[in-house]
Amino acid sequence: MESNSVSPMPDMAPMAEFDKTPPTPPEDTLPMDDLPPPPTTVTVQEEKEKEAHRHYEEENEWGCGSWLEYALVMILACILLLASLALTLYWVIKHRGGFAWRDDPIKQFNFHPVLMVAGFITFSGFSILLYRICRCCRRIYVKLLHTVFHALAIPCVAVGFLTVLDSHNLAQPPIPNFYSLHSWIGLVTMGLFAIQFVVGFFSFLILLCCEGATAGFRASLVPIHASFGLTTFMLAIAACLTGLTEKVFFSLSDDYVKSPLEAGEEGIVVNTIAMVLVALGILVSFAVRSPTLRGDAKVCVTERL
Repeated sequence: MESNSVSPMPDMAPMAEFDKTPPTPPEDTLPMDDLPPPPTTVTVQEEKEKEAHRHYEEENEWGCGSWLEYALVMILACILLLASLALTLYWVIKHRGGFAWRDDPIKQFNFHPVLMVAGFITFSGFSILLYRICRCCRRIYVKLLHTVFHALAIPCVAVGFLTVLDSHNLAQPPIPNFYSLHSWIGLVTMGLFAIQFVVGFFSFLILLCCEGATAGFRASLVPIHASFGLTTFMLAIAACLTGLTEKVFFSLSDDYVKSPLEAGEEGIVVNTIAMVLVALGILVSFAVRSPTLRGDAKVCVTERL
């Protein structure tokens, strides 16, 4: 009987040693720095805003003629706004004897034309033109300056109104109030000015408190506010013209009726003030209504930057 024996194991190949060298990277692998950035997802709203920006910028690309028109109108309007006040001061100081208070009602009246021109014409005119002058400023800053200039006009108008009442009541004999066309136009102008300021200040506060919720309301209010603002400015010019005419008729009487030259330098100065006011009415209305000088589109672009 054969003895049990364990057959020898077959010869096995020796185990290969573990290769500790790191694998060679593929030749086509690029460093991360050289890879392009991942594509960004652009929403439909962002695409519309970009398209709107491009549209605004294309529409507002000005040529040499547009810039010349803008510079000419703005510079001339600013010069005339300051000239109207300077000429009124010159007329009152040189030909009307200067200023006084209640001890001299005639000279107290001289505050009336100066302050009314300062408030209704100079300050209000600059406040209207700010939307054309400050084309590159953010709209919130332009609105703030617009409010400041209107606020500066309020004490001028208030004191000018009180001085004419005092001078009439203290005169010997007293002069009736609110009997002339000039006074009626002036009252309407002051009423519209007060309404404009209250509405504008109210909408400005809403802008600061809840801009997004009231965007539609404020957008519908803008053309109404702008139209009544220009109307108020034109009524102020009409009140100044009728007031100047009334004053020279009472003060220069027959000499002015014959010819302003026979009335001397004062008649020429008064007529010059009147023509400056007429020119301001033309220039300011043109600056506000001209499509070329409007800065709405550019302001809209600047607001988003």
